[in-house]
Amino acid sequence: MDLGIAGRTAAVAAGSAGLGLGSAKALAADGVRVAICGRDPDRLAAAAAEIEGEVLAITADLSNPAEGRSFVEQAIAGLGSVDILVTNAGGPPPGMFESTEIDAYQMAFDMNCKAMIEMCRVAIPPMRERGWGRVCAITSVGVKQPIPFLLASSVARAGLTSFLKITAREVAADGVTVNSAQPGSHWTDRVSKMMDRDQAGQSNPMGICGESDDFGSAVAFLCSEQAKFITGTGLLIDGGQATGLLD
Repeated sequence: MDLGIAGRTAAVAAGSAGLGLGSAKALAADGVRVAICGRDPDRLAAAAAEIEGEVLAITADLSNPAEGRSFVEQAIAGLGSVDILVTNAGGPPPGMFESTEIDAYQMAFDMNCKAMIEMCRVAIPPMRERGWGRVCAITSVGVKQPIPFLLASSVARAGLTSFLKITAREVAADGVTVNSAQPGSHWTDRVSKMMDRDQAGQSNPMGICGESDDFGSAVAFLCSEQAKFITGTGLLIDGGQATGLLD
């Protein structure tokens, strides 16, 4: 399906691996010019080589919210504009109530909430001026069904989800949509460090892990012309993991 976004530009945070890379690949395959960021220059270059077309690779450490802002500013300078923003970052270490120190909450907030807000504060105003824009935040199934062993992550991402919901309503009349894609267990480097593939697959009724490229296709749809009437919502991409009646 033609998503109607060929020729657009996108900044995809943490696009050097995993779900960010899958999203960048999907957007580029539909004709979008893409900027990605990551902490490791070598890994960033390898990821850029996997993406169709000319890719702008920017080194940034999103544990520092100011580098989230800088990433989008550099993407705008390099691409001329950013029509599509995909916010994303790594996750903090696992931990439950007794094992999560107070500093871990600040680290999680900086990386999984404040850095995302900084990106939006740079990208959204020009989108509003142009009358078209897409923001898709990669969050987690944990915002709908908190994950006990990822306490700090679940708390930070829930805060970001509130920001996205309120912002979506404020900018909707200007042609800008703001949504989130909420992954369950996908086979990424982060997940592989916490459990094996079979364990990860057991978290959902399908009994399998999601794939980054499939996830990226869902993100690309939320950024499409056809999705212009979808805003302020979160799309669960979790293999049925969340058990709540109201999604």
